[in-house]
Amino acid sequence: MEIIARNWRCRYGELDLIARDAEVTAFVEVKTRTGLGFGVPAEAVTFSKQQRIRRLALLWLNEQDGPWLRIRFDVVSVLVPPRGEPTVDHLRAVF
Repeated sequence: MEIIARNWRCRYGELDLIARDAEVTAFVEVKTRTGLGFGVPAEAVTFSKQQRIRRLALLWLNEQDGPWLRIRFDVVSVLVPPRGEPTVDHLRAVF
């Protein structure tokens, strides 16, 4: 997987990461938490957040050249506990 854009912004919001994975363009939302009091980080990607990411992805695609035949939406969930090692989970094609 190759990162092609980080923190892409427009007046409607921000996309955390945009990556190429073989023939697929992946729009990646990164969520970080220090504990599980509010659930795992990926649970913070609500339906409304997913809708916003989809709209932003379309805006980004419209600004680019080239055929974008396959896209997917991923979530990277980072848990950084006060003690111990961080854990990173890359969830592919979650919405």
